[in-house]
Amino acid sequence: MTLNAANQPLLKVVHLEALLPTARGMIRAVDRVSFELQPGRTLGIVGESGCGKSLLARAIMGLLPTAAKVSPTSAVEFEGRNLIGMSGRQLRRIVGREIAMIFQDPMTTLNPVMTVGRQVAEGVRYHLKSSREAATRRTRELLDLVGIPMAARRAGQYPHQLSGGLRQRVAIAIALACEPKLLIADEPTTALDVTVQAAILDLLAKLQREKRMAMILITHDLGVVAGRTNETAVMYAGRIVEHATTHDLFSRPSMPYTRALMAAIPRLADRPHQPLKAIDGQPPDMVDLPAGCRFAPRCWKTQSRCTQREPTLKTIDGGGHRLACWYPLNDDEQ
Repeated sequence: MTLNAANQPLLKVVHLEALLPTARGMIRAVDRVSFELQPGRTLGIVGESGCGKSLLARAIMGLLPTAAKVSPTSAVEFEGRNLIGMSGRQLRRIVGREIAMIFQDPMTTLNPVMTVGRQVAEGVRYHLKSSREAATRRTRELLDLVGIPMAARRAGQYPHQLSGGLRQRVAIAIALACEPKLLIADEPTTALDVTVQAAILDLLAKLQREKRMAMILITHDLGVVAGRTNETAVMYAGRIVEHATTHDLFSRPSMPYTRALMAAIPRLADRPHQPLKAIDGQPPDMVDLPAGCRFAPRCWKTQSRCTQREPTLKTIDGGGHRLACWYPLNDDEQ
């Protein structure tokens, strides 16, 4: 998005490319992704499962598999420092301290043989060089902060002794332990009931306001980002295909894929037992991508140009609405 020169972005991602080897060949899981994020703002990243949302987050954090390759022309600038190409030692000073991440499934990311209190305190001791006593006090403060009752008792328990909602709160406590400037939340409410989902999202919003954190909220649920983000980027087959303010995106979706995602959202006005609208076709084979626009085989507006040339992400108005489509939706279709 276009930024005021006096208000520099906290995070600037430029042409980020991440390649992963598979048995059938190399795939470009993250393909030339670019965006900027200012302090205190929230960016939602949405799209179907497998579109590259989580891998984008891991590429930003430097947490890709060892065999993965990041293009040397890529840049992930955090406060002007390019994270790409940093040594492991340099990156560890930033990740966990200034940039933190809430992973999708706390049961698989929390260590099953360590108490949750010890796991929260670990980052505090490593990054803030706190004593054991100070880290213990900070751990209880964090568990209280994220709404875990009987924090002192829970700190001595193991992940399997907690409910899914409490485990997710522990994961949030770990991410917030060092008061990061940027929080990446990857599907933070997956597999939780709607009441717990709302409580966790409200908690993140409250902490963000208090700490003026920037946040990237990754989800496949457009309903979640609608009222909780400032900007939204839509990903398809490893690329951002539309990026705008959240209000603009929901009121004026211009990419057929974005419109199809919105049509799949259940609505209270729908008739009981009405089937959900699905997007025709299947996502493309990432090893053998189609020529031209990657959404063309599933798009109702496809013309010959769409199957021959790939559209680039371009700004379509003065407000920073970016779009990669040869034939955007007109007013009647939006």
